[in-house]
Amino acid sequence: MFEQIQFNSVTEFFQMGKYTFHVWSVYGLFSIFILVNLFLPRVQRRQFIREQRNKALRDAQLAKNTAGQQERESAKGESS
Repeated sequence: MFEQIQFNSVTEFFQMGKYTFHVWSVYGLFSIFILVNLFLPRVQRRQFIREQRNKALRDAQLAKNTAGQQERESAKGESS
């Protein structure tokens, strides 16, 4: 099988006979596919972590505000 896949020069290899466009376009699309599948999950993971951190900060701030408001209301009730 590999005996049939021989090239006399590097130029001949890059030209791929009469199938140059088809062969190299498939290589290009495959490369893009691999890069996207390596890069996209990392981006999504960072975004998820950022969203969870922001949610935790909002929840903590809301809990702090709620606790302060309850203290003020109880202090008003005691002074009356």
